[in-house]
Amino acid sequence: MKDKFLSFSEGGFTLPQEEVLELKSENKKLSIGIPKEVLLQEKRIGLVPDAVNLLTNNGHHVIVQSGVGDVINFSDKEYSECGALIVQTAREVYQAADIILKVSPPTHEEIRFMKKNQTLISALQLKIQNPDFFKELMKKKITAIAYDYIQDEDGIFPVVRSMSEIAGNASVLIAAECLSNLNNGKGILMGGVAGGSTTDIVILGAGTVGEFAARSAIGLGASVKIFDNSLYKLRRVQNKLNARIDTNMINPKALEKSVRRADVVIGAIRSRDGRTPCIISEDMVKLMKPGSVIVDVSIDRGGCVETSEVTSHTSPTFIKHGVIHYCVPNIASRVSRTASYALSNVFTPLLLEMGEGGGLEKMMHSQSGIKNGIYMYKGILTSQVLGETFDLPYKDIDLLMAAI
Repeated sequence: MKDKFLSFSEGGFTLPQEEVLELKSENKKLSIGIPKEVLLQEKRIGLVPDAVNLLTNNGHHVIVQSGVGDVINFSDKEYSECGALIVQTAREVYQAADIILKVSPPTHEEIRFMKKNQTLISALQLKIQNPDFFKELMKKKITAIAYDYIQDEDGIFPVVRSMSEIAGNASVLIAAECLSNLNNGKGILMGGVAGGSTTDIVILGAGTVGEFAARSAIGLGASVKIFDNSLYKLRRVQNKLNARIDTNMINPKALEKSVRRADVVIGAIRSRDGRTPCIISEDMVKLMKPGSVIVDVSIDRGGCVETSEVTSHTSPTFIKHGVIHYCVPNIASRVSRTASYALSNVFTPLLLEMGEGGGLEKMMHSQSGIKNGIYMYKGILTSQVLGETFDLPYKDIDLLMAAI
């Protein structure tokens, strides 16, 4: 009888051997491919070497394109020592893996590299897509997951939150750089010194970006005002920061008065759908002090400042009406190593759970959060929003799941 049981610990926790075999049979070994990012401003990667090590130790295969970690100072040797297979071209990655993990959406050329019935995990970036992108994925019968729409058990979007934390912290550091003489700023120190006035910072939006921007600014000794249309968010950010900061509902007269006095304005308004509303008019910008700074974190959704124009990491600022504007989308790529670790912290447990649960299909039944990120299943569009936006046929994912 003793032979029928298998010990899992020194403490004597045992399971009947038949159950152990059943548990083992549910595990699925994943084959995960990480190609290099081809978009010029994208320097993040989906898995750092430590994450690859954890996946390979659990029996999964990771295929990495040579040079994928160069932009964040991870060598091919580090990936190889962690168990990854290094290949030279993106085509080899796409042909060898069953799951493709990318930060940015694949280009049309990359989609041509993909094999049928592959799983794609990447951002969706709806504003830059067109119907042909989805039609090409349909032809290949791809299952596509937008990681920025995946929810955890608390209903939070973990990738969006992590990137928002980074953007909030970075926005204040960027503003501090722009205020210095090196960047044609006023030559003032964020927070000031004893006997001098503090830096006045106005933050638009009391979400995650606004919260972490305020946290950094307070830590540097700046005077902070936060504006938002939600009284709940303003109360929440005040409680989280555990500090008496000036919080205000968005009122044109009060906003104009604060903007006129501000050294820095950080735009952190996030719209649920569509374009970010314009909160700061050009007339308000004209009233700002010469040499003051605007960091429009909302620029990836159109920006909340009327004078904002999209810039790049290579040429991040411009001056309009005497005010320095920083309007770079994807601020997290500015600190790409930190951002890559944040992404790995989300993707690694997700992939491990996918393998332990027997694959994506079984995970879809057990976790509604992953289902929220799936916009295409085996070549069938499952997002009503995408279907109506691009005039493409779609089916409800719950109906498809019933047949799995």
